[in-house]
Parts: sequence; structure tokens; C-alpha cells
Amino acid sequence: MTDTLADSRTSSRFFTEGVPVVVEDVRRRSTTEREELLADPGFGRYFTDHMFVARYRVGEGWYDARLTQYGPLQMDPGTAALHYAQSIFEGLKAYAQPDGSVATFRPEANAARFVRGAKRLAMPPVPESAFLSAVDALVDADRDWVPTGPDQTLYLRPYQLASEAFLGVRPAHEYLFLVIASPAGAYFPRGVQPVSVYLSEDYIRAAPGGTGDVKCAGNYAASLLAQEQAIDAGCDQVVWLDAVEKKYVEEMGGMNLFFVLGSGDDAELVTPELTGTLLPGITRDSLIALARDLGHRVSERKVSVEEWRSGVADGSVSETFACGTAAVITPVGEVKARTGDFTVGDGTPGPLTMRLREALLDIQHGRVADTHGWLHRVS
Repeated sequence: MTDTLADSRTSSRFFTEGVPVVVEDVRRRSTTEREELLADPGFGRYFTDHMFVARYRVGEGWYDARLTQYGPLQMDPGTAALHYAQSIFEGLKAYAQPDGSVATFRPEANAARFVRGAKRLAMPPVPESAFLSAVDALVDADRDWVPTGPDQTLYLRPYQLASEAFLGVRPAHEYLFLVIASPAGAYFPRGVQPVSVYLSEDYIRAAPGGTGDVKCAGNYAASLLAQEQAIDAGCDQVVWLDAVEKKYVEEMGGMNLFFVLGSGDDAELVTPELTGTLLPGITRDSLIALARDLGHRVSERKVSVEEWRSGVADGSVSETFACGTAAVITPVGEVKARTGDFTVGDGTPGPLTMRLREALLDIQHGRVADTHGWLHRVS
């Protein structure tokens, strides 16, 4: 059932200057088994044959970079990340292109955000060039895992964690940097259908001066209870409000939000401004650029729940959608809150929502010219 790669060797790709990537012998799954998994990959259920791993030690820097067999990590019970959550991650995708090549989408932006996240959590940053070489090496090694079905992708998860076994409360002296990959279909099982959301009035996602603008593990752990509340209320997702006044809309789950004001060619997009409590999403930034390309005005400012509610009631807010790497664009159809429920538009995906989604996917999958230079060819 498996094929064997050649023996261990040093790759021509360098993780960082002076640290070559060692490619180890791995057991590959057979073509038949791989194709069975790619036929219905879901999201985050299956993983490719390889993973990238590099280590860091204070005084030594990054070392021991390698492509190795995907498998469990052996960790000491005292590993710092398990106790103090010194852990960050990124998410990006590799796309099959019409000419048979594979490209990632704006990995430079992920690399830069990963550096910012590491600094915020007092971790040694992975140099941006090293981040890119690690992602490239994994995609190149597992390019056969890049699915070619409609809108299917290879989801990439770089992450960094404190690996030192030490219980003192201080930045760790040792770290792991890893990249794993998972073939992905639709993030939401129902596909591109409007989701229902629940306004969280009991909990907050992030406060000023906190870690809301970085992708650290603790942010997501703290969000799970509110997400369970949303599910109990019959909703798909939670919408977060600001920590100070609890009146301004911030994010939907782990995704950025957009509101469409008006309709047609004169429609305006509004998205909550980046105040330090919101994640500066790469999909968010890309959609702002694409909307302006299409001639739409885009504003970044605070949006209150009352503005959202009253705008939906009088028709001035015609569409709402969320966006992120995993789900791309997800329409928001119904909003539930203790102060009253409301439906956005007629509850179906709006025309500008779908136009932007198609425009972004067309670039990512190489169906139209990439005029922004966002695609990074890997193999």
C-alpha cells in the first residue's frame, strides 16, 4: 500500500542561511489510497506524507531543519507550550494551476504576520525567507496531494511552539517550527450557503493591548465556549463585539466581516477597522483591493450592532459576509441576539458577495490574470 522515497539527502532549498533542509526517507501512501482521500477531503481530516520540522535553541539559533515523515511529536510533560500557550500558527493554501503547476497565495504576507506574532509572544521569529523556503519545500515534496477538484486546495498550517521542558514563567529557551499540510474541500459542509450567527454578549474575543491581532493558540481556545453558545442558540457561528463598550462588531468566529451598503455599481463595502483587537486577515486585505478594482468604495471603520440592525431594516445594509483563508467568503444570512433577531436581505447570498468570491477564487486557481502578483509558484 505504500511507495518508498529515496534515502535521506540534503535538499538544495535552505531553511535559513547555513541551515540546509534534510529530506528523510518516508513511507508514501499509494496512489490509490491518496486518490480515495482526495475524492472527499473535507477540511483538516487528512494529512500528507511529509511534515517540515526545525528546532531553535537560545545561543544556537535555528537548526536541524528537515522534511520528515508526518507523525506524532514526542513531548515532555513539562513542555512549556502545554502550560503557558506560547504557540502561534498561520494558515495558507496551495492551488493547482491550469498549466499543471502549483502556487501558494500571498505567502509573503503570512510570513510577515508570523514574525509579528512571534514577537508579540516573546518567541524567536522565523525569518520570512526561511518561512517561505519551508512552505515551498513541503509543497514541492507533497505536490501529488494538491487536489484538482472544483475549488479544492492543499491547506498549509505553519506553527511554532515552545518546546523547552521548564515550568518557570518566562519565555522558553527552545522552540519547534513545523509545517503540515492537509487536502481541503469546503470549510462549511453545506458549501456556499448563508450562515446564521449569534452575537456574543457574555464573552469577548480580545481586548485592547491583548493578542487579538496575532494568530496565537490561546485566542482560539478562549473562543470555544462562546461558539458552543452559538450552537445552542441554533446558529452556525459567533460574532464578537468590542471589549470596551460591547456595541461594535469585530469578527465572526475567526473570520473578518464585511457589510455591503447599497447595491449595484454604487455599493460600498465597510469592514471593521484594525484597532489591535482584530486579526489583519490576508483574505480581508485581498478583498479590499479587489473591491476597489471593481470600482467600489471601501471604508474601514467601526460598525455598531445598531447600525447593522437598522441598516438591514431600512435596506441600506444589503449584504453581510465573512472572509478567511479556510472558507474564503461566507455569506451571513440570519443574526440572533438577546435584543432581537434579524435577517440580512432575503437571507440568500448577495450579488457582490458572490462576485468578490468568484474574483478571488479565479485568481487563486489561475483562471484569470494575477495583476497583483499574489501567486507564488512552487512547482
